[in-house]
Amino acid sequence: MGRNRQNRLREAIPIPPPAPLPDPETIDVASVFNEYVSGAIDLVVVLGPTASGKTRYAVDLARIFSTLTTEGGVPSGIIAEIISADSRQVYRGMDIGTGKDLEEYGDVPYHLIDIVPAGTRFDLYQWQQAFEEAYRDIRSRGSIPILCGGTGLYIQAATSGYSLPQVPPDEGLRAELEQFDIEELREKLAELGPLPDEGVMQSKRRVIRALEVALYKRDHPVKDSSFMPKKPYCIGTLVSREERNARIDARLDARLQGGLIEEVKGLLDSGIRPEDLMYYGLEYKFVTQHVLGILSYDEMRLLLGNAIHQFAKRQMTWFRGMEKDGFKIHWTNV
Repeated sequence: MGRNRQNRLREAIPIPPPAPLPDPETIDVASVFNEYVSGAIDLVVVLGPTASGKTRYAVDLARIFSTLTTEGGVPSGIIAEIISADSRQVYRGMDIGTGKDLEEYGDVPYHLIDIVPAGTRFDLYQWQQAFEEAYRDIRSRGSIPILCGGTGLYIQAATSGYSLPQVPPDEGLRAELEQFDIEELREKLAELGPLPDEGVMQSKRRVIRALEVALYKRDHPVKDSSFMPKKPYCIGTLVSREERNARIDARLDARLQGGLIEEVKGLLDSGIRPEDLMYYGLEYKFVTQHVLGILSYDEMRLLLGNAIHQFAKRQMTWFRGMEKDGFKIHWTNV
C-alpha cells in the first residue's frame, strides 16, 4: 500500500486528543472485602479501556476474595462471581473479536456472556434486565458480584439505581431521522446526554435507535429500581497510553492470526447478513468488509487498528466524564 494511500486511510478516522490520565492508587483488597461484608458497598466494579487488563484483574480479585477470612480469622466461605459489562460478549459465536478469553476465568463463575445468538439485537434495556437478574441471584447465594467491562453506558445502567424503560419502535420518528446524515444524527444525540459506545456511533441505524431511546426517556421519567446496587466500589485498570497502544496492536495481530477472519467467515456462512454483523462495529465491521472484498488485508488492519485506538481513548474520556459527574473510580496500575 502506498504512503499516500495510508495517510488517506489514517485521515478517515480522526483521533481525538487524549484525556489526561488519572493518578493511580493502591487498592487494599481486604478492606474492599470487609466493606462488602459490612454492607458499606453492594457491588465491586472493575472497569477500564480495552486492553487494560481488566478481565485478568477481576478474576484475580475474585480469587483473592474467596480466600479471605472474617475479622475473627474464620474462612468466610464467600465466593465472588463476575458479571460481564461488555455490550458484545453477550453474543454466542463472537468469541475472538470480542475478546471473551474464557480460559482466564478458570473456576470463577461468570454471567452475561454467550446468552443470545449472534445476528440478533440485545439492547441496553434487555442488558439491564439481565444484569439485575444475575445480580439478584449472586446476592441471594451470599456471593460477591463483580461487574467487569469497558462499556461505560452499561456500567452506568447497572449502577444508576433506576430501571430503564422498554422503548417501543417509533416508525414515524425513524423515517424522519433517516433524512439526516450520520454526523447530524450524532450531533443531535450529543445534545441529549452521554454518548453510547463506539460500536453504536459507527452505525446510522444504531444512532437512530439511540436517538429514539433518548427522546423517549426525555419525555418519560424513569422509575427507581427496587433491587439494584446503590453503593458500588469502582476500580479502574490503568496503563500508560504507550503500553495500551502496544497491547492493542499486539492483541489485534494475534487475533487476526488466531482465527478472527475465519470466525467472521463462519458467522456469515451461518446465515448472518453482512450488515447485521457489521452492526456490531470494530472487528466485525472491518473484517466483514475484508471478507467481502471491500478492503484489502492491509487496509482492514490499518483502519481497524486506528479504530480500536480511538475507541480506547473515547472509553477513557467517558470514564473521566463519569468522574466529573460524581462517580468515584479508584484507578490502579496493572
